[in-house]
Amino acid sequence: MIKTRNLTRHYGDFTAVDQVSFDIGQGEIIGLLGHNGAGKTTIMKMLTGYLEPSSGSIEIDGLDISTQRSAAQQRIGYLPENCPVYPEMTVIDFLDYAARLHGVAPARQTAAIRRAIARTELADKATQAINTLSRGYRQRVGVAQAILHEPRILVLDEPTNGLDPSQIQHMRQLITELAGDATVIISTHILQEVNAICDRVLIIRNGHKVVDARLDALKNTHRLITVVDQTPEQMLPRLEAVGGVTGVEVIPADDGRHHYALNLAADSSEVAPQVAATLLQQGARLYALYPEQRDLETLFNKINQGESLDDA
Repeated sequence: MIKTRNLTRHYGDFTAVDQVSFDIGQGEIIGLLGHNGAGKTTIMKMLTGYLEPSSGSIEIDGLDISTQRSAAQQRIGYLPENCPVYPEMTVIDFLDYAARLHGVAPARQTAAIRRAIARTELADKATQAINTLSRGYRQRVGVAQAILHEPRILVLDEPTNGLDPSQIQHMRQLITELAGDATVIISTHILQEVNAICDRVLIIRNGHKVVDARLDALKNTHRLITVVDQTPEQMLPRLEAVGGVTGVEVIPADDGRHHYALNLAADSSEVAPQVAATLLQQGARLYALYPEQRDLETLFNKINQGESLDDA
């Protein structure tokens, strides 16, 4: 659905985005992460055709955005970071105006507006002026205009900004539902949002892509943690002999039990049964056996401090 190659954007002598390449497939929910000023919003503006790249290429659903911009933009729904709306208009009038801008056929406009209002739970506010709405409801209006034309690609910059907890939960459900028919890119600084709904993350640091990985793979450390009642002298030789285990570390603990971290050459689901069988054969009492998971927030902070993914 989306392909970028060596995407670059300069502002004078400053390089905001530098040689960024990635592919995004249909139905994926991508989290675009990075600190303020990392280049996320610049990337989103280039993907949606609102900003020209200095160099590089963007392909949207098979269309080169540099030569087929209008056709590419018809496939995109975009919610900018600051949710630009006309505050003096009512919700329904604004969505009617947006439907015409999106090129929704006149015969379909009423149905499209009703559907967008229903999906964003704006029915009770439809006849109110936008400037009378809370920030959260204005955000919903922005999402409603982005999905009016049922785009194949949805680009959302901080979609839960200003929403209360119940509205955030509804927005998560809506984004997941939209991903059934569309590719979704979300830029956010709220890592819980990424954990809750994203399949994959792109992390941008100082204009460079530093991570492009599925969320489950990113969190997986390829380490297996086990807790037993036997000492390192008893357990280390046996654990190190298990196939797929490349090393064993003793984890200090003060609970009277012995904790070990097993470094793996393969996925833990393949090694865990062998470890469990080894422990039982050794006569050890097994208290825990689980794959170690990295915390996304800690990982994100370490990556943005310049550490490599392996170090993080």
